[in-house]
Amino acid sequence: MDIYYRKQRWKLYLFLFAALIGVGSLLYTNRLVKVLATEEKKKVELWAEATRQLADVNLTGQDFGFPLHVVQYNTTIPVILVDQDENIIEKRNLDSLKMGNPDYVRRQLNKMKDENPPIKVDLGDGLVNYVYYRNSILLTKLTYYPYIQLGVILLFIMVAYLAFSASRKAEQNQVWVGLSKETAHQLGTPTSSLIGWVELLKEKHPDKKLVSELEKDAGRLEQITERFSKIGSKPVLVNENIRDVLQDSLDYMKSRTSDQVRMDLRVENNNTLVPINRVLFQWVVENLCKNAVDAMEGSGSLVISVKEQGKQIYIDFDDSGKGIPKNRQKTIFKPGFTTKQRGWGLGLSLAKRIVEIYHRGKIFVLQSEAGKGTTIRIILHNATLETLSE
Repeated sequence: MDIYYRKQRWKLYLFLFAALIGVGSLLYTNRLVKVLATEEKKKVELWAEATRQLADVNLTGQDFGFPLHVVQYNTTIPVILVDQDENIIEKRNLDSLKMGNPDYVRRQLNKMKDENPPIKVDLGDGLVNYVYYRNSILLTKLTYYPYIQLGVILLFIMVAYLAFSASRKAEQNQVWVGLSKETAHQLGTPTSSLIGWVELLKEKHPDKKLVSELEKDAGRLEQITERFSKIGSKPVLVNENIRDVLQDSLDYMKSRTSDQVRMDLRVENNNTLVPINRVLFQWVVENLCKNAVDAMEGSGSLVISVKEQGKQIYIDFDDSGKGIPKNRQKTIFKPGFTTKQRGWGLGLSLAKRIVEIYHRGKIFVLQSEAGKGTTIRIILHNATLETLSE
């Protein structure tokens, strides 16, 4: 059980670490963007001053080299120079293919107005020009870079997680299949031998009741061996009367459970058919019943109810046990999860595999409340309507 809490904590730590890296990257990049934006503003102000000097008719005879160099040096920052009536005087570093289009230039001017306040160019004698500008392409790319970087990192983490998860599941499947096949192999020989001894006892031993009980237990061992042998192989599903299947399992559990535990079966339709593998599905029922009995700690009630809803069959196992905490309801079906000191935590995990992989159904905790009990629901395909239509 602790392994899942540790796993959740590590996931939380990794998420917080990734978030810290992301926030740090964003803060640092935003700081760089602000510094570069300030530098670009200074360059535009210098460009505006050089433009003013070039336009100043009083500078005739002076050296125009430096202001002309400053104006020509700006090859990255998009700028538009307008007069006080917003007539466009000059434009630089816009799309060269569209600069001849007045509508395009006007749209760029409106975007510049929204992005940065204009820089005033005082030409004297009441004449004023304004320089509008936008961030350079480099600065724009730098602004979006951390978000793209985070997206790529998250995509990589997601792909890596899915790949490792698929690999881990494949490895778990191999372990499940290998363990099941080996268990079936180990049980097969002594079970066959035991059945032979039972047949010999039937011929020579007068106590028929004792022999009958031994025969039942030997048959039970044979059934268990068959169950393990079917894990890893595609089971054959047959339309079975779900009431009969559940009743057989319930009768078996009643004979091996305290009289203080009451077990009832409630079925809306006695002729409901479900495509199942009887041997494997009864394994699921018995595991759920055993867990319910353990949760009741010696006394209580277990009600198994079957309801039809269109093409689906709902089978609910409702016990009056101690309940399951909300933070554990998603982990009880995982291998190794158990609240018992001597438990292996494989029963419910096996039940989930049988229901969802072999029967293409669903199994989950429908509801649970501490001290009041738990309801586990199985959803399977309803074959009754298909049979009637045939």
